[in-house]
Amino acid sequence: MKRHLISAADLTRDDAVLILDTAEEMARVADRPIKKLPTLRGRTVVNLFFEDSTRTRISFEAAAKRLSADVINFSAKGSSVSKGESLKDTALTLEAMGADAVVIRHHDSGAPHRLATSGWIGGSVVNAGDGTHEHPTQALLDAFTMRRRLVGADAGLGQDLAGRRITVVGDILHSRVARSNVHLLTTLGAEVTLVAPPTLVPIGVEQWPCEVSYDLDAVLAKSDAVMMLRVQRERMNAAFFPTEREYARRYGLDGDRMARMPEHAIVMHPGPMNRGMEITAQVADSPRCTAVEQVANGVSIRMAVLYLLLGGNEPALTAGNGTSIRTEESK
Repeated sequence: MKRHLISAADLTRDDAVLILDTAEEMARVADRPIKKLPTLRGRTVVNLFFEDSTRTRISFEAAAKRLSADVINFSAKGSSVSKGESLKDTALTLEAMGADAVVIRHHDSGAPHRLATSGWIGGSVVNAGDGTHEHPTQALLDAFTMRRRLVGADAGLGQDLAGRRITVVGDILHSRVARSNVHLLTTLGAEVTLVAPPTLVPIGVEQWPCEVSYDLDAVLAKSDAVMMLRVQRERMNAAFFPTEREYARRYGLDGDRMARMPEHAIVMHPGPMNRGMEITAQVADSPRCTAVEQVANGVSIRMAVLYLLLGGNEPALTAGNGTSIRTEESK
């Protein structure tokens, strides 16, 4: 593993599989009465969030605490940032406090890269979403969920997603999740197809390692997983489609469309969901929808990322000499 995790494009196939396999080990911790490992005891992880978040922030906090790290939650609201403090001065403050890792979500694309390359802090930087750029840990938890559902938890160890067909539907233009998933899933050998209205397809998408379609019905029958994206109204400054009803009719996933998917195929959503728009309640609540699983898997993936960045490259639940690391419940 490298020192930082800024982009899914920075990961090789071996890097990605290592993270997924480590997350499988971490997932076993969640099944124990006491869900803790002493691996990162004495380390400090700062959650530096300049944007609103529920799942990602809580997930990183839970992951760090399960690894026994000290966690500092920093929210831009109510901090000196609201008084005009710069990212540099905030970073220098965190460095002075001894942060070993900074998990940053920022409304400006490129902010995590700036933090990682500026020399302002000496710890690891993890991108928890920057503008419309990338969200690498979301792509990792999505790939982890796909591998578990399509290959199997134990059978999937050491495996990638070669030959799997993944369809990503919705607001591609404003989605950092879509960008990270295209990079990561392609690295893992999957075939990715993007489906969206022409107005919500980014300029230059023909250079991405994926296919583009404007017809959702044409690709459903050959998809192993269909990922529905939220329409990000808060990032829109123009009318990208006529009405919400028209969008739902053309690009929403309902029960009829789900029935056209292969029996083994799954429905995914990174959340939060706009029920009735990109996905109906019938689909969102069906056993084929993995939205809740993705949240649980997010903790395992983020435990794996923090462990590999701060702890080392040995197996997560065994020490380098082959002996088991003591968990909190075995003391």
